[in-house]
Amino acid sequence: MTSAHDWRPLAADAALAASMAVMVGTSALIVPATGAGAGPADYLAIVIGSLALVAWRRAPLAALAVSAAAMLVYAVHAQPGPPSAFPVLVSVFGAVRAGHLVLPAAVSVLFLAGSLAVNLTSATGRPPQEIVQATTLLVGWFVASGVAATVTRHRNAYLRQAEQRATEAERTREEVARRRASEERLRIARELHDSLTHSISVIKVQAGVAVHLARKRGEEVPAALLAIQEASGDAMRELRATLEVLREPGDTGDSPDALDSGEKAPPSGLDRLGDLVDRARSTGLPATVTISGVPQGLPPEVDRAAYRIVQEALTNVSRHAGGASATVRIDYGEEELVVQVDDDGRARADAPPVPGVGLLGMRERVAELGGRLRAEPRPEGGFTVRAELPLAGAS
Repeated sequence: MTSAHDWRPLAADAALAASMAVMVGTSALIVPATGAGAGPADYLAIVIGSLALVAWRRAPLAALAVSAAAMLVYAVHAQPGPPSAFPVLVSVFGAVRAGHLVLPAAVSVLFLAGSLAVNLTSATGRPPQEIVQATTLLVGWFVASGVAATVTRHRNAYLRQAEQRATEAERTREEVARRRASEERLRIARELHDSLTHSISVIKVQAGVAVHLARKRGEEVPAALLAIQEASGDAMRELRATLEVLREPGDTGDSPDALDSGEKAPPSGLDRLGDLVDRARSTGLPATVTISGVPQGLPPEVDRAAYRIVQEALTNVSRHAGGASATVRIDYGEEELVVQVDDDGRARADAPPVPGVGLLGMRERVAELGGRLRAEPRPEGGFTVRAELPLAGAS
C-alpha cells in the first residue's frame, strides 16, 4: 500500500507539469508568434511536452525524449522563442540529476541546433544577429540546468553517504554496548561463581556430613541443621539459575563446575511457596499462609517477583523481629496479584526502620512490573509488606 508520503513527489510533479503547460500555453497566446502562428497542433505539443514532466523523477530519459520531441515540433512550427525550451530545461535537469550525461547533452544540442536552423532559414524578418543572441541565451540556460543538476546530484550523494555513516556509527555503538554488557555479565557470573559457589558448597557438604553422622549414631538431627542443609541446597539451585541467566547462549568461559551437575535449575515461583514457608518455620518463625482467589498461571516475571518478595519479607522478620510471627497472604485477582506479609514484631510507626538493600530490591522488582509496593510499620505494631503486581503487560 502506498503511503501519503510516497504520493507527495508525484503530486508535486503533476503540479509542475500543469504549471508548465499553463505558462507555455499562455505565452503562445499573448506573445505574437514570428512564424506561422500557434495552432491546435502546437497547443497539443505544448500539453504533451509539459505533461511528460510528471515522469521527470521516475523515468527521466523518457520524460526528456517526449518533452524534447514535442517542444521541438512546437518550436519549429510556431517559432515562439525561448518559452518553447522551458519543459526541455526541466527534463534535462532531471536526466542529469539521475546521473545521465551523454543523452541530455545530445538532446540539448539537437534541440538548440534545430531551433537555430529553422529560425535562420525561415522568412521571419528577424536579424540573424538577434536569432544567434537568443540561441546563445538558451545555451546558457541549458548549461546552467546541467550544472545545477550535477550540483544537486553530488549533494544528494553526500547526504546519503552522511546518513550511511551515521547509521553505521549508531550500529557500531550498539554493538560495542552489547559486547560490553555481555562481558560485564560474564564478569559478574565469574565473580559470583568464584566468591559464593565454593563457600555454599562447603556449607552444604558439611551440613550433609553432620546429618549423616547424627543419623548413623541414632541421634536426633537438630532442626537447625536440617534447615541449613535445605537452605544451602536451595542457594546452590538459585545460584545455578542466576549463572544461567547471566551467561547468554553461546557465551564461553569457566563452567560452574563446583555446582551440582544435573538438569537445568527451574526458576523460583509461588509453586515453591510451601517449601519457603516450611524452611522459615524450621528456623523457629511461626508462619501461616492464606491464599484467596483462584490460583492461576502467572507471567514468569510476576511469579518470580512474588516469590522473592515473600522470601525477603520472611528473612527480614527472622532477622529483625525476633520472637514475632508472620502471616503470608496471596490474593489472585483478575488483573493483579497481591502479595502481603505481616508480622507482629517490634516495629513502630513512630520509629520506622532504616530501609536496607532488601527493601530496595523489592521496590525495584515491583517498579519494573509497573506495580505498587507498601513497606512500613503497622499502626498496631509490627511491619507490613504489600505488593500489588499487575498481570497485564507482563511478559
